[in-house]
Amino acid sequence: MTTPAPLGAGGVRLWVVVPAFDERAGIARTLAALAAQHDRDFRLVVVDNASTDGTAAETEKACAAYGLGVVVVMESRKGTGAASDTGVRHAIAHGATHVLRTDADTLPDPGWTAAGRRAFAAGADLVTGPMRARTDEVRLRPWERVVLPGVIGLCQTFGRFRPSNRAPELKGPYRMSPGCNIGVSATAYEASGGFPRTAIEELHEDRELVNRVRRVSTRVEYHRDLAVHASVRRLRAYGLRDTLRWYLDHGHHPDVVDVRNIA
Repeated sequence: MTTPAPLGAGGVRLWVVVPAFDERAGIARTLAALAAQHDRDFRLVVVDNASTDGTAAETEKACAAYGLGVVVVMESRKGTGAASDTGVRHAIAHGATHVLRTDADTLPDPGWTAAGRRAFAAGADLVTGPMRARTDEVRLRPWERVVLPGVIGLCQTFGRFRPSNRAPELKGPYRMSPGCNIGVSATAYEASGGFPRTAIEELHEDRELVNRVRRVSTRVEYHRDLAVHASVRRLRAYGLRDTLRWYLDHGHHPDVVDVRNIA
């Protein structure tokens, strides 16, 4: 039986969950960003979601190089929702009071875990923050640098007025919470039912989790210092119009859902 880590600063026993599918080529950069956190008082679980490319071995190699402790958990049921749920429940079963989730192609800012801890210590049940575009994967076009922040802002505004996000049984405020930048308390996760165990093309598991938590808590918060830099691979693969249609209830139906290494 694993002994839970002692409570950290603010009475928060923090875990970070990273679902990963065929991310051997790039996951080391995400792990390097986690190793560079100002607050290293967290445990890390990477959920290998039926990868075929040696993602688990690369994870363990990179974490050893960075001096970052990691537990690799296998989830054979492919899907971001299923993998995320497995990771969060593993963390809670091993003593986590709070969990932050990011993706295996995302670079959290150095103050990300510290910001999450502060928010949780102050009583938040679900947290999110800014999502900015990565610039180290591919060169952003000039118009993308201008347009993307506005598009994200428009999506956030649309989400607040979307009828399905305004049902009377939802207590807390709606916050657009991308899966690459979301955190939840163990109490709210278990009370709400957590992430749906779905595939990425079936349901946006991040939005579903937000609304599930809103049914049991009013403490759903956006924190500007909880920031990540997310991959633009999907934008490159789909184009701006179809990327927006994809995130709007999968209005775009691509032949390839799991985009990788798009130049």
